[in-house]
Order: sequence, then structure tokens, then C-alpha cells
Amino acid sequence: MTATGERSLVLDRLLRAPRAAIFRCLTEPALLSRWFAPHPHTITRAELDVAPGGAAFIVMKLEGGEEMPLHFTYLEVVRDQKLVFTDAFTSAWEPSAKAFMAVTITLDDEGASTRYVARAAHWTAEDRKAHEDMGFHEGWGLCASQLEVLAAGL
Repeated sequence: MTATGERSLVLDRLLRAPRAAIFRCLTEPALLSRWFAPHPHTITRAELDVAPGGAAFIVMKLEGGEEMPLHFTYLEVVRDQKLVFTDAFTSAWEPSAKAFMAVTITLDDEGASTRYVARAAHWTAEDRKAHEDMGFHEGWGLCASQLEVLAAGL
């Protein structure tokens, strides 16, 4: 878990699960809904068009009951290896009200495990700082642990 540069945050984990299973958990709505929010938050809706230019709409329900809608567009999809997406667009290349970040997730084999690297590149250093202060490392780290448990059981 390190911050690199003035606008990026990185989570780098070795997950004890096969790369293909992790990719399924990243791209199948029923699986994504089970790990994508740090507990006790939950995902109540996940619509994913996992292809370059495809839109995603996810609703995260916070512990207090508030719902947080998340919109993003996939920029690059390499099966079992890489996903790149951004909140700069919602659907059909419609610009979002405020771009916050672009995320690159890479998956690489390391023995029977998978090197999972999630890099959140922000438009400004202030956005990076705000994301870090919101608990990027703790929240994304907890989600990665939930992902590992789910993927290992597939």
C-alpha cells in the first residue's frame, strides 16, 4: 500500500486465488456485489458492460442506509489480466459532472497466487489527498481481502 506521485494511490496485494477467478469477481455483477464494498457497506445493484466504452452502474449502500451511486466507463479490458475504467464518463461517453479518477487494475501470476495491483490516478493532487483521507488504503484493502476470500472459493 503506497502512494506514488502526487496524484496516484496504489494498492498492491498478493492474493491467494487464481487470476481467472479474480477476473470473474471483477467482471460478473453477482460476484462483484459480494466483495466490492467494504463491510458493513453493501452493493445493492451492479450493472456492468465489461468492454471498452461499456458503462458500469453500481449502487453502494452505506452502513447508515444512504445509497451512493457509482458510474464509470471501461477504457480497456484484457481478459484475466487488466481493467482500466474511469468516472470521467457515465454512459455512452457522456462526461460526468466531475471527473475524480481513472483506475487501472492488473493481475499477474505469482506461483499459485495472483499479484493484484489497483492504481487510482486522480485528476488533481487535492483529489488524491481527499481519496486518501476517505480511507483509500483501509477501504480498498478490506475489499481486496474480501475479493481474495470470494475468488479462492470459486
